[in-house]
Amino acid sequence: MSETAKPLRVAVASKEGVAVSEHFGHAKSFRIYDVEAGGHRLVETREVAHYCLGGSSDQGALAGILEAVADCKAVLVAKIGDGPTAKLAARGVEGVADYAWEEIGAALSAYAASRNA
Repeated sequence: MSETAKPLRVAVASKEGVAVSEHFGHAKSFRIYDVEAGGHRLVETREVAHYCLGGSSDQGALAGILEAVADCKAVLVAKIGDGPTAKLAARGVEGVADYAWEEIGAALSAYAASRNA
């Protein structure tokens, strides 16, 4: 990427900070990464209220999650339902479960490469 290119901002749902290992609705935080040609860096961790409550959901919590990841191009998760995927897409954010259980760095690199293909 050129120096003027903005990094690709991606949120990751991870239980332990090593792999893409958390279900979107169960996440209590999202790790926010900036991805560039030279690699990636953790920008911050954003705490959220998880909205999946077993057989029901907390729509207020979902609204908070959507706001928390609004500046991201994608959210990498272990699993995500159709409803949250559609709500993210309506805000221009891609819900991606293609890299479930992969190491975060490898997942970020693979996602960025797929965007440039």
